Amino acid sequence: MCTCISYKNGDNYFGRNLDLEYSFDEKVVITPRNYKFTLKNGEEFVQTKSLIGMATVVNNVPLYAEATNEAGLSIAGLNFPGNAYYGEVKEGMINLCPFEIIPYLLSKYSSVREIKEVISKINIVNIPFSENMPNAPLHWMISDSHESIVVEPMLDGLKVYDNKIGVLTNNPPFYYHELNLNNYMNLSREHSSNRFASDINLKTYGVGMGAIGLPGDVSPASRFVRAAFNKLNSYSKKDELSNVSQFFHILDSVAMVRGQALTKDGKYDITTYSCCINTLKGVYYYKTYDNNQISAVSMHNENLDSSDLKIYDLILEEQINYIN
Repeated sequence: MCTCISYKNGDNYFGRNLDLEYSFDEKVVITPRNYKFTLKNGEEFVQTKSLIGMATVVNNVPLYAEATNEAGLSIAGLNFPGNAYYGEVKEGMINLCPFEIIPYLLSKYSSVREIKEVISKINIVNIPFSENMPNAPLHWMISDSHESIVVEPMLDGLKVYDNKIGVLTNNPPFYYHELNLNNYMNLSREHSSNRFASDINLKTYGVGMGAIGLPGDVSPASRFVRAAFNKLNSYSKKDELSNVSQFFHILDSVAMVRGQALTKDGKYDITTYSCCINTLKGVYYYKTYDNNQISAVSMHNENLDSSDLKIYDLILEEQINYIN
């Protein structure tokens, strides 16, 4: 369960809610330009572009949930169970494991346009990171300041969709979410008027009645509609603090509250963290379920020509500004 959005208002922003019933030891991780990756297919490559994002680091390998590179290209992986399909290694293809998609593409490419040119050559293979770390079933949202796409590995091939909405959640596949928005075209942010019947005197009794029918549950389809409505109707001043605040408000509108939804195992599914990345400045903002204060890490305050990962533990406990 996750929600990802891209947002342009002066600068460009990308981020997500990560909804899980557990922590994966996530940390903010900067991968510098000279860091060396070894793919499962045996290929080694050195980063040519630095990355910043949220990852768990295992054996000095960053496994990113989402990240942005210094060119402003961003990728997030979201849960896609029951639909994601990873195949066998194919000759003549770029064979990548799911956990290699983010670092590989972000190290080599600067735009969605460039990825569109190479995506047909990519084959996502079902090779786990380790015996005790099976592959997560994922689809990906890839964005820059000009456009977004969704990449979904399905049984009948790799699907690539232009995403003019700039939103992604989970199941069903992306084409359903686009089609489903047609069911809500009557919703409006405008003050409501009587369209029920002209001979009945009906009046609004509060602000926001134009959006009655906007879904309020936390299912992926409902979160997609709600995030799209709030993002596409969003208004914010174009300074950094206003944009970051607005971005988190949009994510908050689809965040999961502990106790609101249970997994099949009876565990609480919550928004473990929310993040907002200024993709042009390389600043990663985040907050966690138990700490509503926004914290920030700037990629460009580090030595990006290093070969060592820079890792920041999350601030997990609530930070309160006492006035008296």
